[in-house]
Amino acid sequence: MSRADLGPQRIVCLTEETTEWLYLLGQQHRIVGISGYTVRPPQARHEKPRVSAFLNAKIDKILALRPDHVFGFSDLQADIAAALIRAGVAVTVFNQRSVGEIMAMLWQVAALVGCAESGQRWLAAVQAQHDAMRRAVQQRLAAGARRPRVYFEEWDDPPITAIRWVSELIEIAGGQDIFPELAQRPLGRERVIADAHEVVRRAPDLIIGSWCGKKFRPERVAARDGWQQVPAVRDGQLHEIKSADILQPGPAALTDGVAQLHRLVLAWMDRAAGASAATPPDGGQPGLAPGEHSDA
Repeated sequence: MSRADLGPQRIVCLTEETTEWLYLLGQQHRIVGISGYTVRPPQARHEKPRVSAFLNAKIDKILALRPDHVFGFSDLQADIAAALIRAGVAVTVFNQRSVGEIMAMLWQVAALVGCAESGQRWLAAVQAQHDAMRRAVQQRLAAGARRPRVYFEEWDDPPITAIRWVSELIEIAGGQDIFPELAQRPLGRERVIADAHEVVRRAPDLIIGSWCGKKFRPERVAARDGWQQVPAVRDGQLHEIKSADILQPGPAALTDGVAQLHRLVLAWMDRAAGASAATPPDGGQPGLAPGEHSDA
């Protein structure tokens, strides 16, 4: 009997990240049910029955699929997990909140389905990509650039700032999260910015919106009271990263999400460096050597 045969054969994934991961591992044949919020990979929605939202699930429908393992995420799915456990189903609920914890979760799932080696190779490749991002940023810092201050907003009313893994990905990408102290708090309600003017005081260079379940509206952000003086608003540096790419604590955040952050950060650093080079420290005119004068 192979290691793969010893692992679960009929898996229900209550959140998207384990579904995406099993597809990446080539183990999608094991999946018998998925979350209704799943968008990655897109074919999953056409191939697999949807049996849950995030806070609730169709327990009878799940049981009818005869799963031998269910994967969930966070304490918010504890009631679903308890109902399934009482029905005799094996349930694993992960609670990953950091980049390191996401990687550990992915390795554990890979091991459960007999793919520890291929999972480890994938994770090593991702780590190499992150290291390359850090090197690209360090090269710019060595040339005199600085890291942009980043305000990441995952909800607008009330404004909620980045969760821990997003804050860490901002750092990997080369930016500085302006609310690192809030990122350590796992619950959204603990990351609410009570005073929106605190964003103004912390003066972000980049504003990135990822409003879970709805389109980011940069014009609404720019129109907030007092925000016109924020560097990111003044310079038109308001961008969207889709929530499916960064707010799911799984493969997408470690690849597509951080890659989008990195592109935005490097573009900002290069623009800022160019603007600095175009404005001499003495306030003179660009392109003139010391002691020269314009004929204009």
